[in-house]
Amino acid sequence: MSKTSLFAPTTKKMVYDRIARQNDISKAELLEEFKLTSSSLTRMLEELVEDSWIFEAGFGQSTGGRKPILYRINPLRRVIFGLEISRLSSSLGLYDLNLTPLAYHKWPMDETMTPERLVEVIGESAAEMLKEHGLDQSQVEGMGIGAVGPLDRKAGIILNPEYFPAKGWENVPICQWMETRTGIKAILENGANAALIGEHWALRDDKVQHMLYVHAGTGLRSAMMSNGRLVHGAVDMEGSIGQMIIQTDGPRLHDTGNYGALEAFASVQALEKQVRVQQKLGAGRLAELGFPEEGLQQPDKIHFDLLVQALHQGYPVIRDLFEQSAAYLGVGLANLINILHPEIVILGGALISAHSSYYDKAIAVARDKIYYVAQYQPQFSKGNLQENAVSTGAAILVFDQIRI
Repeated sequence: MSKTSLFAPTTKKMVYDRIARQNDISKAELLEEFKLTSSSLTRMLEELVEDSWIFEAGFGQSTGGRKPILYRINPLRRVIFGLEISRLSSSLGLYDLNLTPLAYHKWPMDETMTPERLVEVIGESAAEMLKEHGLDQSQVEGMGIGAVGPLDRKAGIILNPEYFPAKGWENVPICQWMETRTGIKAILENGANAALIGEHWALRDDKVQHMLYVHAGTGLRSAMMSNGRLVHGAVDMEGSIGQMIIQTDGPRLHDTGNYGALEAFASVQALEKQVRVQQKLGAGRLAELGFPEEGLQQPDKIHFDLLVQALHQGYPVIRDLFEQSAAYLGVGLANLINILHPEIVILGGALISAHSSYYDKAIAVARDKIYYVAQYQPQFSKGNLQENAVSTGAAILVFDQIRI
């Protein structure tokens, strides 16, 4: 058990976080950033070493006197679970305090994956991960959950997300259920925000302050960071980007939402819908690609994986549909960029990973429509963490709340 500290927890946590961001950092470097006397910082570092949060990792280069002691966090002082809940797949990662994944598992979200079933699967997998690494549940700091919204983050509830294949995903108290099943404290954030938190952590050495994240998959989701902090609205509606109107007389995806909304042009569902319509009209000729007979006879069973297959085979009709979708996404990106002016725009999701041509087309259109283009050129990226961004960001939520 840790002894009572002479210092405010926030100060000690800030020092610990600084060590975690760099590793192999000297006392002199820490003194440059914190308004502490040398003796106070020395005692604080001694406490952290005694409580096994950090350890002495050797000596640095001498600048004329003794070689400085370097400090590094103890990565297994605690472990953290990061969970992503999405419409196409969900995944669980076990992370050490360096946010290095120790174990990772992913599940498809089909029509059988109800909330109750997912909680049970996650509980079993979490126990197996701990056992595999010789870890006890007492070493688990918590579980961060990044989920499709809208959410009640404070109450830990997934409210009424659309387009889940399974039934039952309305008003799900996911944190309560997960804590009951695993005995591990859980916190909730929407998936786009979690992904942005993860990617921001991955870019911590670059000191990026203004970032935009856009996820293009079954639906469209976005998150924004300004001055290094997430921008939260009055309500949690991460999918509202999909309702951005880009064609006033355009279609809408289903029987709800705006006519001419971005999701009706640039989403997995939009592409599936367009190809199904073409096949019903006899224009798709998908048999030439070796598509399953059931998909040809029943167009409603044509799904995204088959479209990606067709795209990689260079089938012209499918290629043109993906290119058109990417162009519309580029228009939506330009609208966001012209309002928010991020330094970096990170794109993720099934559409972005489907083929490099989709990403290239989307950013080419976005760049062409950015205002003040001579003075302002944001960077575009698929991110460093990519498919692990949400689960990593969810784990970081827990890391940030560690009490030392």
